[in-house]
Amino acid sequence: MSRRGLLAFFLLLGACQRSSSEPAPAAPVPCTAQASAPEGASNEAAPPEPVAAPPLDEGPARGGMPPVAPLAICRAEGISPLEAARRYYDEGHFEAALSCAAQSAALDPDLAEAHAERGMALSELGRIPEAQMAFSRALALDPGSREALLGAAHLYAVQLPSTRERDELGLLYSERGLSQPGTPPDAVVQFALLSAMAFNDLGQAGDALERAAIVLAREPGNHEASFERALALFELCRFAEAKTAFTALLKFPDREAHAHQRLGLLLEREGKWTQAQRHFDKARALAPQDFPLPPLPSQEEFRAAVARAVEALPEDMRKDLEGIPVTAEEIPADADLMSGEPPLSPAILGLFRGPPLGEPCDGSETPCRSVALYRRNLARVVSSNAELLEQIQVTLLHEVGHLRGEDDEELAARGLE
Repeated sequence: MSRRGLLAFFLLLGACQRSSSEPAPAAPVPCTAQASAPEGASNEAAPPEPVAAPPLDEGPARGGMPPVAPLAICRAEGISPLEAARRYYDEGHFEAALSCAAQSAALDPDLAEAHAERGMALSELGRIPEAQMAFSRALALDPGSREALLGAAHLYAVQLPSTRERDELGLLYSERGLSQPGTPPDAVVQFALLSAMAFNDLGQAGDALERAAIVLAREPGNHEASFERALALFELCRFAEAKTAFTALLKFPDREAHAHQRLGLLLEREGKWTQAQRHFDKARALAPQDFPLPPLPSQEEFRAAVARAVEALPEDMRKDLEGIPVTAEEIPADADLMSGEPPLSPAILGLFRGPPLGEPCDGSETPCRSVALYRRNLARVVSSNAELLEQIQVTLLHEVGHLRGEDDEELAARGLE
């Protein structure tokens, strides 16, 4: 299970849990609506059926239209539909929560909280496009709605697969919630944790570390925040602190595999290849889907693949690379990672060293400009040899972009993240 999957219920079933002294309504009972003629209805004959009408059948809906699946009636049991929706949600009855939230929204279409509850129930039911629309409507009605901000932040930063745009949206919502005046302590913890996750996914480890600290100051035993802190320390190249932090996470079953993987990466940087491999093997045994065996080519095969990627570049790019070595290396060196502030991630796939074309060299680099591609890091982000070859090409294009003066944001906008 991915790090995102691990939090899918943590926030919205645990940390988001509400409490109330009122008794909870009974669980909904499935019912079937029966149509009958109202009193006083006319007994006149119905209009005749069209002569050419095709026969009806009980098969799938025709014309590509999905079958109608109406929601059950909301059984609020004497409380408001909105409060019933919240209680059903906390009990894990998401269909019932959706029914009551929908009724609340129907009774008051401008009630942001009702649409937020709809979004949360839809999200748990896997009806993602509808959840997105519900959260959007809630936030259009009330940009400061705490429940809508929390639900939307969780959807984009945790539940959906990570992309830059989703992470940025999740971060926007969580940071907005964190900055709202009067945010209660439990919500501060939830928003700060979501921000820490989004910042880490966006490569902003310093900010992630600060948000994790907010959580741990209030909940020292929060191991989700401890994981985000450990991850940020690793990304900031604070390797000794990261090793201590990941070692402490080995006792948590839902974080054990990730901790083993990171400890393997740290030991690999120390040149302790055998110890590192033991941790990689443990991570794979615990979470084979998250940590499959990487398609690691031999050093000779990798160098040949890099050379072929250079030859496959457009002519103008090959011309820009004339006299600039493109090397195949194992993992980034500490000196390269910490050559600037903030440091580069140890997980980078490639590196351009030196000033862009057109700018003078300062004499600190020999040669003035060079490109490196990292065999082990590249192999870990793909699942097949074909994907590896494609990723080598994309990474090379990314580094040529830096050679030409583009920054990471510009390259990400062109699909070369």
